[in-house]
Amino acid sequence: MSNNQHVTDHLANERTYLAWIRTSLGIMAFGFVVEKFSFFIQQFAHFIGKTEEPPSGIIQNYSSLFGILLVAIGALLCIFAFFKFLRAERQINAENYKSSLLLDTFLMIFVFSIGIVLLAYLLKSTI
Repeated sequence: MSNNQHVTDHLANERTYLAWIRTSLGIMAFGFVVEKFSFFIQQFAHFIGKTEEPPSGIIQNYSSLFGILLVAIGALLCIFAFFKFLRAERQINAENYKSSLLLDTFLMIFVFSIGIVLLAYLLKSTI
């Protein structure tokens, strides 16, 4: 394999790693927003008179737990992405690269699960 091909492969590996980092940052940011925004919505609903009592905190607790879980999963994803990057780098240098779908499958299942939870929440709140 030519040296130019090695450079191209390493640059592609770095771009993939940075895409994983952006994804993990996005999940962490979404978790932060979920955790903080629920409290704001409950307080706002109480303020405009949609609820007679102050928010009980039960929904906020679920929202907080969900937001914290998203932040934690995003942080773990960053670590897993780094190890995937290192593994690919070693394989490129050894010229025996083998694709792995483990992290990709985990992310797909996780994002799909988040979508289902959000869909259930939205359906429950509109019905």
